[in-house]
Amino acid sequence: MKQRSAEILCIGTEILMGDIVNTNAAYIAKELAGLGINVYHQSVVGDNPERLKQSLELAFSRADIVITTGGLGPTYDDLSKETIADYFGRKLVMDEESLHRIECHFLRLNRVMTDNNKKQAMMPERCIIFQNDNGTAPGCAIEGEGEQQGKTAIMLPGPPREMRPMFEQGVKPFLMKDSDTRLVSHTMHFFGIGESMLESILHDLMEESLNPTVAPYAKTGEVQLRVTARVKHGEDAEAILQPTMHQIEEKVGEFLYGIDVGDLQTAVVRKLKEKGLHVALAESCTGGYVAKRITDVSGASEVFECGICSYSNRIKRELLGVSQQTLDCFGAVSEETAREMAAGVRKVSGAEIGISVTGNAGPEPSEGKDVGIVYIGVDSDAFSKVFLLQVNRRDQDARETIRYLASSHALSLILKAADRY
Repeated sequence: MKQRSAEILCIGTEILMGDIVNTNAAYIAKELAGLGINVYHQSVVGDNPERLKQSLELAFSRADIVITTGGLGPTYDDLSKETIADYFGRKLVMDEESLHRIECHFLRLNRVMTDNNKKQAMMPERCIIFQNDNGTAPGCAIEGEGEQQGKTAIMLPGPPREMRPMFEQGVKPFLMKDSDTRLVSHTMHFFGIGESMLESILHDLMEESLNPTVAPYAKTGEVQLRVTARVKHGEDAEAILQPTMHQIEEKVGEFLYGIDVGDLQTAVVRKLKEKGLHVALAESCTGGYVAKRITDVSGASEVFECGICSYSNRIKRELLGVSQQTLDCFGAVSEETAREMAAGVRKVSGAEIGISVTGNAGPEPSEGKDVGIVYIGVDSDAFSKVFLLQVNRRDQDARETIRYLASSHALSLILKAADRY
């Protein structure tokens, strides 16, 4: 069977103007990859029928499937459906079920439905309709006929809260009906090793591996490897994926903090739950950043005892038990202070693991310490240590980058401490 390709065409002048961030394309591209459908191009076009028509013609010249988002609203400039239907030579006709659902939507909200909302129930002839359970605009798919045989347009609403459920519940089953292969991926998450070093170590494996493929993705302070297998229905994807993943782990496993975990903070919460452990934080230069990342994860209350934002030396002394002598002799940004902060917050909280962060995030040197110097301490029965992080950044985002990297190293230390129990 011919490998299908798709193009994502997002419609909306507000995207071109930068008023909203286009998250739809990223979501759809990822979902299509999981269905074994290649995406080679993504485009954005404003609410202009002529430019939309030109973009549609270009997209279909290089893809079998064009998926659009946006332009399905009730206002005069929402012309996606009209333009795409015209491209396929289809008339718009009233779909009674869609109209009824729109009327019910307004009744539930106790709002008056205006005549222009009926426009959203006008659908292209002979299309497959995807009803909208989270808004008023239904989506649809048009399958080409005659000279356009093999071409498919899929129209989805623009708001992500409407588009994503519609894609999951309607578009996925529609696209899978004729597919004989799928892509299955695992994402391996690494911390403490740069992308270039990881690629250097795994270069031969990445180059030689065709099924599964191995692709690196760099994030701030982290690297991900996406290991992807193309399999036929009924074929065991794990039998293809696991041998390559084991090879990767053998080479760089010391930096691997999780598989399909999403991010460091999720890995931390899962690990602490698994071990029945708790963590407490004493943060200075990060100002609660580590606590924020942990508590972003659902279920963090089971493992997170407290976070103390100890910016002042008085709080370091009176709450965390850092000695005045330590502060006088070594300063707030020091290995000694980090060690006493970690021990202090652990004592105050009763947690099995205490973590501290103290440093200079800038923009100016402090206490004679350069910008980018951060001490991160861990105190536990199984593992106690202070690490020095030196982030040599001088750009306009340096302060934010230093704080983010410091929080990531703190999270990594929690994982290391938990692994010792």
